[in-house]
Amino acid sequence: MSELLPNYLAGQWQSGDGPGTPLFDPVLGTELVRVSSSGLDLQGGYAYARDEGGGALRALTYAQRAGMLAAVVDVLKANRDRYFEIALANSGTTRQDSAVDIDGAIFTLGQYARWGAALGDTRWMGDGDTVPLAKDGSFRSRHVLVPTRGLALFINAFNFPAWGLWEKAAPALLSGVPVVVKPATTTAWLTHAMVADVVAAGVLPAGALSIVCGSARGLLSPLQPFDVVSFTGSADTAATIRADDAIVRRSVRVNIEADSLNSALLLPDAGPGSAAFELLVAEVVREMTVKSGQKCTAIRRVFVPASCYASAGEAIAAALAQVTVGNPRNSTVRMGALASRQQWEGVHAGIAKLRRHTEVLYDGTSAPLVDADPAVAACMGPTLLGGSRPDEAAVVHDTEVFGPVATLLPYDDLEDAVRQVRLGQGSLVTSIYTQDAGQAAQAALELADGHGRLHVITPEVGAAHTGHGNVMPMSLHGGPGRAGGGEELGGLRALQFYHRRAAIQASAPVLDALEAAREAHGTAD
Repeated sequence: MSELLPNYLAGQWQSGDGPGTPLFDPVLGTELVRVSSSGLDLQGGYAYARDEGGGALRALTYAQRAGMLAAVVDVLKANRDRYFEIALANSGTTRQDSAVDIDGAIFTLGQYARWGAALGDTRWMGDGDTVPLAKDGSFRSRHVLVPTRGLALFINAFNFPAWGLWEKAAPALLSGVPVVVKPATTTAWLTHAMVADVVAAGVLPAGALSIVCGSARGLLSPLQPFDVVSFTGSADTAATIRADDAIVRRSVRVNIEADSLNSALLLPDAGPGSAAFELLVAEVVREMTVKSGQKCTAIRRVFVPASCYASAGEAIAAALAQVTVGNPRNSTVRMGALASRQQWEGVHAGIAKLRRHTEVLYDGTSAPLVDADPAVAACMGPTLLGGSRPDEAAVVHDTEVFGPVATLLPYDDLEDAVRQVRLGQGSLVTSIYTQDAGQAAQAALELADGHGRLHVITPEVGAAHTGHGNVMPMSLHGGPGRAGGGEELGGLRALQFYHRRAAIQASAPVLDALEAAREAHGTAD
């Protein structure tokens, strides 16, 4: 039997009851480690995080907390090679795909460390200008942001065990809020290893960072009104979280990132052979194959002018045919495994559902695997579907297959394209490809209300853009409607989720004294 990974709660390592749930290598099928959260005193662990971790963090200034983040970066860099080994075994990803997760986490932490240092030696932030409440200006109002006196519970998805933790933890810890992370069981090993290394290094106060691995049962029950929850995962699980008493009755603040049918849109001016057309083809292929399409931001729907439908299908299919799939330990493999055999079965079922309403433009599901047993490995080649009759393919606007799958759809004019994109009912990101800056701006504004991010690609940024699916800490991550209605990152905007806004109404001298204290020494906790 493999090792049972301990949980870190209430400032100590403690094992859950029972044999635990095994984690597997999704390529070889071998058992790696086990996890269990059964029998843990969550209420006591949460109280310790709030009192000990929260108190210690709030006693520090933003600049001091930023220094802690920088120290965490150093710890992660020192252990980076081992994280790649764990990701290879537990996630079945190529080194390049693992870098999106691991190096993306380190980059995001470092960015928030730099932003936090610039906030200086203060413990609260202003929000807007001071405004008069009395005609003579003697009585005024000043909005302030102060850290919430609770904890931040992260319930994370399986696809980004490294970045999924640190992109949330960076603004939380910088805000002065302790973190409890519950990683998805399937790939929890990497999250656990990172937390263990940071704990061992002693760079965070006791109680500032905790981890619970295993079942999520009872995870929300001990939450209190000033705690916050950030969830990434399915819409069904999100609905369960939103219905919990912690959110409904105790008003625990919750941020949701759920299913998202993201799009790529080729504008009417960019036909076959144009630079914009080639950029779209390359990006669609990349988004279908990076991490085997297991990204919340991956392109699921591709919209092209009807006149380009056949050409686009042929170009994308030709590029997909060059993708080698199998064991990422083989240097010739470009795309590794899905996270688990269960995930593999779910993707196959999703493809079968979509195929009843679409045509197959490229089928890689039965292509030979490199150094992998198809009866064991959770590996499968990419599938490109086509909805040449969009009115008969409505299912593609309501069904996300979380794997290397996308559907090509034609449109008549820009108005029709915008209408079809909107059928996704809210997405994390749409990328727009065009030669025409004016059309790009118009399309972006038309779609902005339904998206968290618009990624606009014209030929002059063909080599410089950061990628449709790459989530950069400088830009907002989240989306309305189906995407969950949440917001993460976006620079220092991310800190607002972990702060409470209050209006201080007082005389001008009182508010002046408040500001002077902030600038000179920070505020007392």
